[in-house]
Amino acid sequence: MKKKILPLKDAIARFVVANSSVVLGAVLEPDVPFAATHEIIRQGIKGLNVIAPISDASTDMLIGAGCCNEVTGAWVGNVSGGLGHNYRRAFEDPDAAAVKLHDHSNFSIAMALMAGAYGMPYAPIRSILGSDITKSNPDMMMAENPFSDDREPVILVPPLVPDVAVVVVQRADVFGNNHHWGSRGVVQEAALAAENVIVLANEIVEPGVIASDPSRVLVPGYLVSAVCHVPAAAHPSPQTGCWKRDNAFFGDYHAESRSVEGFDKWLQEWILGVEDHAAYCQKLGSQLEDLRITGSNLAAPTNYAAG
Repeated sequence: MKKKILPLKDAIARFVVANSSVVLGAVLEPDVPFAATHEIIRQGIKGLNVIAPISDASTDMLIGAGCCNEVTGAWVGNVSGGLGHNYRRAFEDPDAAAVKLHDHSNFSIAMALMAGAYGMPYAPIRSILGSDITKSNPDMMMAENPFSDDREPVILVPPLVPDVAVVVVQRADVFGNNHHWGSRGVVQEAALAAENVIVLANEIVEPGVIASDPSRVLVPGYLVSAVCHVPAAAHPSPQTGCWKRDNAFFGDYHAESRSVEGFDKWLQEWILGVEDHAAYCQKLGSQLEDLRITGSNLAAPTNYAAG
């Protein structure tokens, strides 16, 4: 089996190209791959369509840095602070760069990724009937359910097949096999739907560790394009069993990004002004170390014996 270990910088340069569609943050609040977001900005990759049900502040950063031309999702902002200021400016400020929105609900984007993962021509849903989402996203179509006597209406949601999905896991081996635990959101559907998958692992372990518990595998290694050893890749978002959420960092970002000048200053200090994610972690210093989860709350042992 081919080893797939790459430095984060090389993985982003190889697989996240200009004008591609990329999933960044499909676990809702945890495991947002901010390290990848920062590297995309450092490399100046433009024209991205960012797909995410909730990207926390990641997509807002990409919009402010001029990397994102399209958003496919339900919401862009800062979970603890509200709607992202760069996102808001993109739609309200005539002097800001325009961003095209492919509007979704959290459920419709989940179903679109599921349709992409399993090769479905569309996913029928009813939850957005009566909303304006079908007006703001004309790709969705109204249809009749042929299996109901009254031909009840349904919405047909087209599949999403991202060019790249970036996922954060607790551990992986050099072949890309990985373990993830905690809330999964729709990250597994996003990874299975994507043409390429970049795995950011908090820890690299021996293949036998992953093989010992196949139920925790998020996406099999043969579907992974690159695996990168990136401790604290999700900072400032949390990662179950590894890192707590950095509420202060989120708060500072939201306050600084309220103005274009403030965002530019923040961008220079925390992304453009540091060489890579390792330097970013070094800059955080004890602030990051205080977020490390040191307690234990272990799951019960699992027996995979066949006889």
